[in-house]
Amino acid sequence: MKIVIFGLTISSSWGNGHATLWRGLCKNLIRLGHDVAFFERDVSYYAAARDFHELPGGRLELYSDWETVRPTARRAAGDADAIIVTSYCPDATDATALSLDCARAIHVFYDLDTPITLARLSTGEQVPYIGAEGLGCFDLVLSFTGGDAVFREFRRLAGARRIEALYGHVDPDIHRPAASQPHYRADLSYLGTYSKDRQHTLESLFTSAAAVRLDLRFLIAGAQYPPDFPWSPNIYFVRHLPPSEHAAFFASSRLTLNLTRKPMAEMGWCPSGRLFEAAACGAPLLSDVWEGITEFFEPGTEILLARDRSDVLAALERQDDELRRIAAHARERTLDQHSSARRARELVALLEGIQQHDASQPAFEES
Repeated sequence: MKIVIFGLTISSSWGNGHATLWRGLCKNLIRLGHDVAFFERDVSYYAAARDFHELPGGRLELYSDWETVRPTARRAAGDADAIIVTSYCPDATDATALSLDCARAIHVFYDLDTPITLARLSTGEQVPYIGAEGLGCFDLVLSFTGGDAVFREFRRLAGARRIEALYGHVDPDIHRPAASQPHYRADLSYLGTYSKDRQHTLESLFTSAAAVRLDLRFLIAGAQYPPDFPWSPNIYFVRHLPPSEHAAFFASSRLTLNLTRKPMAEMGWCPSGRLFEAAACGAPLLSDVWEGITEFFEPGTEILLARDRSDVLAALERQDDELRRIAAHARERTLDQHSSARRARELVALLEGIQQHDASQPAFEES
């Protein structure tokens, strides 16, 4: 298939979770023999932290504005088998209109920010990457967050007809066990961009534990942390960690924490890409709790769960050999069920299914 994508970014992993996911997915689509083109608006903040400059075997089209790129985009989309428009694509509505002009293509919307989208739709707030016609014009809506409740809301609020989950994933070529590095050494680490709706959980599980265990080393890596963040002397900070450094970061962590943004945690079925990345690198996982997490990892065997500070402190007391066993089980499951190659095959199967069946038949029926 020829697949054309209009997305937020693939070229810069700074301050977003989209880029790393798209890199793994596109690479594996290309390995499967598909023709992939990714269109990205060239904005200054991503250009300043660009860590991916070409799409090997595919095409990365950076453009300054939609009017300039429109002819190129139209040519690329004209003979496409599938056109994917994503959440937070700055030109999503224009790309959607262009997509709908291409009658032969399968029209796909991929929401990598499902809870934010549904929260805005539920209050009547305008969602800039969804046009006034909603999502009923798409043959397929993919959601980064799963569960029947999510599917119902997409159908009710945006008129989506066929909805499927396409969860996060990891590229084990990038995220794999590596040598520990002294500058990343940590008893408990956390990798994530600052988010206001994640801050309460970060404080209750991470910074509060650091305040109690001043004898241990805690490490945060991520962008956009404010000056008034509640640091303590034993919390260290890496301002931006490119994907090339993720493996060393996780390999240097005795235990790493996964946190979920509040809207996602409330909906459940929301495994982050970071969760799978850490597992693929062989880091023992500690996560906040949300509905559906047990479908991705088995608590106590493949992952540890924390509802409050006492759970974090208890996890830090576990023996090293026990943590290593948990990490090994999580890595095995991740490589089998949550790799970028697995998600690429899932996406292809969904697209082929639409080619073979009536595109108007919804995949989700309300009970």
